[in-house]
Amino acid sequence: MKLQDLDIIVTAPPAPGWGGRYWILIKVTTDTGITGWGECYASSIGPEAMRPVIEDVFERHMQGENPENIELMFRRAYSSGFTQRPDLTVMGAFSGLEIACWDILGKARERPVYALLGGKMNERIRAYTYLYPLPHHDMAAFWTSPEMAAESAADAVARGYTAVKFDPAGPYTLRGGHMPAMSDISQSVAFCKAIREAVGDKADLLFGTHGQFNTAGAIRLGQALEPYSPLWFEEPTPPDHVEDMARVARNVRIPVATGERMTTKSEFATVLRAGAAEILQPALGRAGGIWEMKKTAAIAEVFNAQMAPHLYAGPIEWAANIHLAASIPNILMAETIETPFHDALIKSSIKVEQGFITPPTTPGLGIDVDEALARAHPYNGKGLHLQMQEEPCDYANGNAFEGGAPAPKD
Repeated sequence: MKLQDLDIIVTAPPAPGWGGRYWILIKVTTDTGITGWGECYASSIGPEAMRPVIEDVFERHMQGENPENIELMFRRAYSSGFTQRPDLTVMGAFSGLEIACWDILGKARERPVYALLGGKMNERIRAYTYLYPLPHHDMAAFWTSPEMAAESAADAVARGYTAVKFDPAGPYTLRGGHMPAMSDISQSVAFCKAIREAVGDKADLLFGTHGQFNTAGAIRLGQALEPYSPLWFEEPTPPDHVEDMARVARNVRIPVATGERMTTKSEFATVLRAGAAEILQPALGRAGGIWEMKKTAAIAEVFNAQMAPHLYAGPIEWAANIHLAASIPNILMAETIETPFHDALIKSSIKVEQGFITPPTTPGLGIDVDEALARAHPYNGKGLHLQMQEEPCDYANGNAFEGGAPAPKD
């Protein structure tokens, strides 16, 4: 069996676009007719520029190869051009292709992917959800309203979730780490207080940021949140500032989580060695794929750290996350996004039930992709999957981060 054909589908989820502006879906077919699906998480170039990158990685390192030879194909891509160092765009391309290889291998052997990764360690995976507006909420007002966030959290708990994530701490900008405005700190405390009062001890609070603070600012903010006992303080400083993140971890009594912008075991190992985080959040469509993050999970075991796969993408990456989570002992939880479009794209083949995910028992990734639906929603925009703002933190009028998918402006 050899990898033969590649197809790339760029799908735009309907408004409000939870999961990003577009998803880059990968379809790989072997010479024996088996099809595998993967997903490349957002890269630093647009989807039309990403197409030739994916095609080049496939044609140069994978086409004509046995899909079993994942280690060999990874080393080819990782070493390409005399690099042998993490490359976000190349690894983003390889990751989606690698996930498709596992889907093919599982289907060829009539076994779920986790069975090929050492078997099923976990019968079910704890899920968590971001707090999104409820139908009666004002979309624009939601992101700065502790009361609406508390309502959304209570609704999530009623649906069985035991952990909810929110990120009210102001803008993430291309300027790098900044000192939070005092109003950002006050608003963050108000969110934690309202949500904690709404959920009590029935759910963990997951405080999200996007690497937007400098070290001193992250410490100030984190210390202000300590009375509400969040389970994690996510990416408090820019991802490249590993030693600075470690300083935050030493000075804030909340576990630090990081990883959505990292790729390969090399970057994750650096975080662990520095003592910068207790919880790793790889996005499997960017981080090197399933096998590379299985290795990372093993490294994390040595440091007594846990894994919590990140998701701000489509359901194919989610499926890959679930198979990794099912196979490792140090899984904490997995992010999930429940929208009708996410569900329809994989024909309800994996679901969240009462806050937990049961790994599928069907071959491969265990998903049934609605290819026609994916093609019926092409992406025609110019923006990247996620974008940072150019304007600095507003210290006079307050700040708002609209959940990665800003409300449409008239």
